[in-house]
Amino acid sequence: MRAIFEFSKSGRLRFISHLDLQRFMMRAVRRTDLPVSYSQGFNPHPHMSFASALAMGWSSDVELMDIRLTEDVVPEHALQQMQSALPAEMPVHRCRIVSDRFPALMASLVMADYRVELSGTYISKVIDFIPSYLSLDTVMAVRKTKSGEKDVNIRPLTIALSAVDQRQLYMRLMLTPDETLKPDLLMDTIIRQCDAMETEYSIFRTALLGRDAEGNIVPLMELSDE
Repeated sequence: MRAIFEFSKSGRLRFISHLDLQRFMMRAVRRTDLPVSYSQGFNPHPHMSFASALAMGWSSDVELMDIRLTEDVVPEHALQQMQSALPAEMPVHRCRIVSDRFPALMASLVMADYRVELSGTYISKVIDFIPSYLSLDTVMAVRKTKSGEKDVNIRPLTIALSAVDQRQLYMRLMLTPDETLKPDLLMDTIIRQCDAMETEYSIFRTALLGRDAEGNIVPLMELSDE
């Protein structure tokens, strides 16, 4: 069995790295009475994984942690245990108990939604440039990879982009091992192209999305257990 927890990363804790988050969660799990499965060896650690690493400084209400269990538990009890083990700046919202057949979160992830809050003198330039960006077939940008820098056409990786109001943008971007567009790369590209260099922004992840058996885009938490 596995327990999947949905949690937020906000406040000061948004500045911890993903590696520190893993260590943080391992310590939290040890403070619970959950029947967690541990690795073998000299330094056993909980069998856990995350849907996607969240960059330092970004906030989110939809981060997902997958913990392997040695026996079944009641979701409400698992939720209460993790809530009591974590600080207020990292609240746990939901828990789902699934079988081992449930797809791996990272392998199921295809897209993510983001809210971007803008500030600065030239916000209107960014808002006004969105239709021009969407009209293009090719927008080249330099993406950093493990093997170095690579020129990538980011336009096909931008599934949706719109202004929510005069200070907020909505984005749906690809997020797979082979096709990924990070919101900061998209924002930096737009800011450079519309000459709004003094514009600043904050990033909030609002959804982690997968594809169900019928091909529909759904939140990872709602994928079928069959």
